[in-house]
Amino acid sequence: MNWSNWIRQGHRWLAIAFTLTVIANFVAMSRGQPPAWIVYSPLLPLFLLLFSGLYMFVLPYVAKRPG
Repeated sequence: MNWSNWIRQGHRWLAIAFTLTVIANFVAMSRGQPPAWIVYSPLLPLFLLLFSGLYMFVLPYVAKRPG
């Protein structure tokens, strides 16, 4: 498995982790004021999704470069 496949698979698992943290955030908010660590927990997977998504977005353009 090459580097791009690892990033693609990691992006999928990060999307699952992000979705679960957002769901946990909504559940915690429905029960009152949640602790700060629950409120900010979706940010780490979100930033990692940003970087892996940008990598996968740019990859086809870099691969098409002549030479």
